[in-house]
Amino acid sequence: MKRPVSSFLILLSMLAGAPSAWAVEGSQAGQGGLLVLVFLGVCALVVVAQMVPALILMMGAVSGLARRTAGKKEMSLVPAGREERE
Repeated sequence: MKRPVSSFLILLSMLAGAPSAWAVEGSQAGQGGLLVLVFLGVCALVVVAQMVPALILMMGAVSGLARRTAGKKEMSLVPAGREERE
């Protein structure tokens, strides 16, 4: 019984500050300024800088796999160099 009451009190205390956040006028809500644009630009630069090596690695893996499977006509479960002996 104590758990729902404490959860309710926590929720009530969190919502107590919400009306002041809702009081912002709509015209001011979208004005971030130059620093926000610079921050978003840096974030975009980090994402692109991380994607370039990942794409290069993936293209190399796909081309290596395609080159490896192009030479083989059938798959074998026996490792290379070990033939089945009868």
